[in-house]
Amino acid sequence: MARRAYFALVAIARGLEQWSLVISMIVLWELGVRFSWIDGNLFPPPSKIFQALIDLAKLGLLWKDVVASVWRVVIGFLIATVCAISLATLLARWRRLARYVMPIVEIIRPISVIAWIPIAILWFGLGDKPAWFIIFLGSFFPIFTNTYLGIRSVEPIHVQAAQCFGAGRLLFLRKVLLPSALPYILAGMRVGLGVGWMCVIAAELIAATSGLGYMIQTARVLIETEKVLAGMITIGVIGLGMNHLMLLLERKLTPWSHHAV
Repeated sequence: MARRAYFALVAIARGLEQWSLVISMIVLWELGVRFSWIDGNLFPPPSKIFQALIDLAKLGLLWKDVVASVWRVVIGFLIATVCAISLATLLARWRRLARYVMPIVEIIRPISVIAWIPIAILWFGLGDKPAWFIIFLGSFFPIFTNTYLGIRSVEPIHVQAAQCFGAGRLLFLRKVLLPSALPYILAGMRVGLGVGWMCVIAAELIAATSGLGYMIQTARVLIETEKVLAGMITIGVIGLGMNHLMLLLERKLTPWSHHAV
């Protein structure tokens, strides 16, 4: 019992040490506003932002917008994952086709998702569909690039061994190709999820009537700065949680890999 308590205290101490800079910045921010070193109209104190979060949560608006944003990201991210891994696998294995398709990918990849928002509205109108499309575009390319690199990086000895044992295409894909490329794929998915989460906020600022981006835009119009910052902090906390979930998935599925850090 005493040993468990000791390890719990050690874990808490390490957590406080890791977050000490963040805590110090919050304290200094609060004191800066209270002593009029910082303009409280432009930068409301953390206590006021926290109160705004509580008020939004009590009204049910915060949870509604969080669920709307997360659901859009899940849909767009899953579509992007399936399409990116499928296309990257096909092109990595079929070099002749890649010679023609990769120039198209490289032309589209540098185009900012912001530039696609007007097109998304024209094609899909307002609501979920343009957000799914924007998230798909943002998530697709990190997943595609990493998957393509991972499959191209499979050790030749693994391919030769599979061929010597007479592995069919499907067995080779399931047992050799994808497991070897899995650390790359998961790393790409982690980056793609982060980009997709940023993209949904950009889409909701313009092309949605719900979600955290819409909440921030509404608060900006009403000059409720504390709610704008409350929305931004919520976005950051959820993004941090998503990243940790992907890291846990990497460690679970690829414990041997140095990529899962």
